[in-house]
Amino acid sequence: MKIAIIPARGGSKRIPRKNVKPFAGLPMIAHSLQAATRSDMFDHILVSSDDDEILSIGSQYGGEPLQRPAELADDQTATIPVIRHAISYAESRGWQLDGVCCIYATAPFVRPEDIREGWRLLNQAGGMDFAFSATTFPYPVFRGLLHDGNGVQMIFPEHFPTRSQDLPEALHDAGQFYWGTHRAWKEEDRLFTSRAAPVMLPRHRVQDIDTAEDWQRAEIIWRMLQEAAE
Repeated sequence: MKIAIIPARGGSKRIPRKNVKPFAGLPMIAHSLQAATRSDMFDHILVSSDDDEILSIGSQYGGEPLQRPAELADDQTATIPVIRHAISYAESRGWQLDGVCCIYATAPFVRPEDIREGWRLLNQAGGMDFAFSATTFPYPVFRGLLHDGNGVQMIFPEHFPTRSQDLPEALHDAGQFYWGTHRAWKEEDRLFTSRAAPVMLPRHRVQDIDTAEDWQRAEIIWRMLQEAAE
């Protein structure tokens, strides 16, 4: 059995109510729920939240409500404990889990085919612990700078003489979804290891949504993608 878990607490501060705020005509969380449903991968799609409105809206778009305890709903709560809570719930119902996919509630660009590709990579030869959405940095991180209020310093000064095209390409987490085995979610405390496979996404379909500026940028990207599809 494969399940999806969508963490969506109610206490967002920088963008109030962002998990259910309208985006492209739907509550934000609905985009993740629709992608999960259309992937045809999951026996159950759980919405983990401490907020009744979020749980209600999640149910309207195919999610199964899972009440999250208050101690897992503050600003400091990491993702893994929330997923483990949902797994414990699944186990209490007797579900035999093969794979568990965390899909973030603020991932309007997540696509069903990427979720399916994550499952394929999780089960590639030898098996992996995790598979997650990723993309490349638009500029070589090995030539990055720090500004201390006065001058600047290179983060990796040894690469000052190295041409950009000779530096390795670096990836970053795209913040859309994370497949993991039942065992890995329960036992591992880190997702990004030698046993994690990246599902590579183009940069134009990746946008964190943590601030008002992020939200505006996501709306611009959405409109551009819609126009390109017409």
